[in-house]
Amino acid sequence: MGTVLGDLLPLVIGIAVSPVPIIAAILMLLGKRAGIASISFAIGWIAGIVLATTIFVLLGGAATGSEDGPSTTSSWIKLVVGVLLLGVGIRQWRARGGEHVTPKWMSAIDDMTAVKALGVGFALAAINPKNLLMCIAAGVTIGGATLDSGQTVVAVAVFSVLSASTVAVPVIAYQIAAQRLEAPLASLKEWLQANNTAVMSVLILVISAVLIGKGMGGLF
Repeated sequence: MGTVLGDLLPLVIGIAVSPVPIIAAILMLLGKRAGIASISFAIGWIAGIVLATTIFVLLGGAATGSEDGPSTTSSWIKLVVGVLLLGVGIRQWRARGGEHVTPKWMSAIDDMTAVKALGVGFALAAINPKNLLMCIAAGVTIGGATLDSGQTVVAVAVFSVLSASTVAVPVIAYQIAAQRLEAPLASLKEWLQANNTAVMSVLILVISAVLIGKGMGGLF
């Protein structure tokens, strides 16, 4: 169990420091419907991580062979995911320092209903390519390990909660101390928009190297 959680830690960080959902949550907290929209967004974000990870836990378990080591299938999945993340990391590294372009849907956050916020949160977690690749790697890692049902549920829960913490914690804290958090949240949003591309590109490159190494280690 401890080994699995250790393998999940880089993936947790990769999702947790993803700038787009954090910025979206901050914009909702600073918008007209700070309460209901931000809470719905956080719920959708967590649900997307849980669902995407669980699906690949099941697939990873089905792909695991009877031998003690990792199966060939799960090793290939990690290798492919690592290569795909490598491409994402290289693209982000090349884009660092460029002009920041705000996605069009962010401009509509002020008027976003709870249902739309829920859908956006879910989509960013379960459909966004970078986060989906992280969830795939996490699901295969958990599903391919020799864990019983209880341990598997705990691993998915720990991964999901930690991955979603950077969105969930500000949302929860804002409900408690809204006025005191407005200025720090605005400053954090500006910092993320200015610096996170470079940070994320380096982190993704490191995670991709880890996954490629683990995939090759299970194949050769």
